[in-house]
Amino acid sequence: MLMMPTPPDGRARIDAALVRRLLAAQFPQWCDLPVTPVEPQGWDNRTFRLGRTMTVRLPTAAAYAPAVAKENSWLPRLAPSLPVAVPQILGHGVPGEEYPFPWSIRRWIPGDTADRAHIDDMPRFALSVARFIRAIQRCDPGGGPLAGQHSFYRGAPQAHYDEQTRHCLAKLTEHIDTARATAVWEAALAAEWRGKPVWFHGDIAPGNLLVADGQLTAVIDFGCCGVGDPACDLTVAWTTFSGDSRQAFRQAVDQDKATWARARGWALWKAALTLSRSLTTDPEQSTTARQVIHDILVDHDHDQ
Repeated sequence: MLMMPTPPDGRARIDAALVRRLLAAQFPQWCDLPVTPVEPQGWDNRTFRLGRTMTVRLPTAAAYAPAVAKENSWLPRLAPSLPVAVPQILGHGVPGEEYPFPWSIRRWIPGDTADRAHIDDMPRFALSVARFIRAIQRCDPGGGPLAGQHSFYRGAPQAHYDEQTRHCLAKLTEHIDTARATAVWEAALAAEWRGKPVWFHGDIAPGNLLVADGQLTAVIDFGCCGVGDPACDLTVAWTTFSGDSRQAFRQAVDQDKATWARARGWALWKAALTLSRSLTTDPEQSTTARQVIHDILVDHDHDQ
């Protein structure tokens, strides 16, 4: 069957009706189960609850499709060495029903995303996130996917984003201290990673951390994972933690000064990109990005 072209972001044609057609064609044993969207939805994938115990996850665009095979292959190998639950793959879907990408069926993991309202003790939560990061770094990297396009260059040299970062900073001259921000970025580039490749998650963020009773119970969305420089996983220090929880995380994750310099670079790149895009369109997102940048600059000054 000829596949119709997908919209630019791939989302418009991914709905419960499509999921039901895919299930009927490829997994008929589950096609009678109810299919409901999971909220909030992510950007890279759309996720649907399948019955009570499963989910269906479909990439929204071609750039995100390689993550399906990567997660299907590596999550079962990483899971036994990690201190919390990670997605368990139950079915490997293939393109069909005018949907052009591979997709997967996974076991449902209960829990809430790591909103501060769901966490009573942020320093303790920070310690559990640090334990996860340390655990994934200890996993055997042999044969793992080296950082690159599939990881959106997380784990690779930050020079890949040099032009984009400088362009964003140039747009923000009247909104942040771009001289100090440029110093943070150049320090990150100079702190070249020289270690042996280790596993990284690539997107440690509240939406990918699940909690129950205030405790970290699962880490999801390994689409950006790979083997390389682990500095990208430390950005949670500024995007999620502050004060005592940031200090607890920093001590527990136990990384060297150069790794922290690169981590600030990763966090600055994303925050500057977000701020430059949200200045006139999303005041709440803009305020959050400004605060992240402020905290990064303060941390950089303290580390000098």
